[in-house]
Amino acid sequence: MTKRLSEEFSIRVRVGEYEVEVKGSRSEVLDTIKELPNLISNFSKAFENLKAKEATVAVKAPVPTVAKTESPVERYPKIPKVGSCSEALLKVLESDWGKWRPRTVTELKEALAANNLHFPGRTLAADLLALVRKGVVRCWKTDKGYVYILAEKEVLAQPP
Repeated sequence: MTKRLSEEFSIRVRVGEYEVEVKGSRSEVLDTIKELPNLISNFSKAFENLKAKEATVAVKAPVPTVAKTESPVERYPKIPKVGSCSEALLKVLESDWGKWRPRTVTELKEALAANNLHFPGRTLAADLLALVRKGVVRCWKTDKGYVYILAEKEVLAQPP
């Protein structure tokens, strides 16, 4: 029988807006778990003044570290009045918010709602699919579902 005490052992727990991951040898992880209530209390005190909607706390044995997640200054972009769902989607995706990272259908719907634009889910899906087929928007599947971003325009070489 071989002892596996030297192998890395980890446990990850998410409680509310905090996520704690403890890695190390099995004995280090079990010792750290005993101290978890004190660690969480200290992290809560450290972040109580922050207004961030999402925060991630990662604890690695023996020294805890903290990693912060996305905290955009402006939650959703403001877009001008538009005539169609496709046009609204393009305006949102052309904004800094839309260019910053690929967005899910839910995020796009929330951004449109923030601009007082309400479209049925089927309309959003159909218009996004049409924009993908035209090559204006790129789409791929992630752990969060499908994400969308503007397709990069190819720069054609111009004669000197």
